[in-house]
Amino acid sequence: MSSTPHPQGDATFAGSVPELYESHMVPLIFAPYAGDMARRAAALSPRRVLETAAGTGVVTRALARALPAETEITATDLNPPMLARAQALGSARPVQWQLADAQALPFDDASFDLVVCQFGAMFFPDKPGAFAEARRVLRPGGTLAFNVWDSLERNEFTATVMEALAALFPEDPPRFMARTPHGYFDIEAIRRDVAAGGFAEEPRIDTVAKRSRAPSPLHPAVAICQGTPMRDEIVKRGGDQGLAAATRAAEALLAQRYGTGEIESWIQAHVVTVTA
Repeated sequence: MSSTPHPQGDATFAGSVPELYESHMVPLIFAPYAGDMARRAAALSPRRVLETAAGTGVVTRALARALPAETEITATDLNPPMLARAQALGSARPVQWQLADAQALPFDDASFDLVVCQFGAMFFPDKPGAFAEARRVLRPGGTLAFNVWDSLERNEFTATVMEALAALFPEDPPRFMARTPHGYFDIEAIRRDVAAGGFAEEPRIDTVAKRSRAPSPLHPAVAICQGTPMRDEIVKRGGDQGLAAATRAAEALLAQRYGTGEIESWIQAHVVTVTA
């Protein structure tokens, strides 16, 4: 079931993770889709925008650049260290930053024209409940726009890293990336959850492929092994030495597959838009 809770640690972005997430994961896979989301938002000409699961603010910054100065942007996240990193980075113009759970939003009914969520829906234990909350705070005719990763096999760097970790920890491989970020890609399940959230209109779902680029194989190895909650899974299996070994193994397999200099591969996601 899409609403089955994930292990609690899957949503824990703490310690060194927010910094590595921003410095490594954001340019690797999140920035290309942030631009896509901001363009979609600008085409709707919203007056008030709410972003949920904002993370370190890559979409927030793109929205601040793409939307007119008079458009109000409120960016929220459940995780204090991630939101603190986003606030420290700032944006091109004022944004309201607020801690908030996407499944229990602290906003009045019908108070936003657009709710945006980039790569956050996979983490919601109750996905229909989160979509219902988005619908509640949307004005009639407002839009929910969110994206989720396609399957692991269609996101090559991550699949390669997971293959390396499976070889390193054959009896109990870390599964975070497959379980959560790449665990909510079934289009029919997404449609059912959106409908269960109270949206009467059929959602539009675009499958969008992009290129992921990195300066070296080490960059995605560090990003995926150390800049996500999978870091804790690896440390539990091998301690700090295990984390270093995992990063080296991932780097080696990436270098074998893609080369030792600048590397690139395909990434793919589903972009969902639906009108309230």
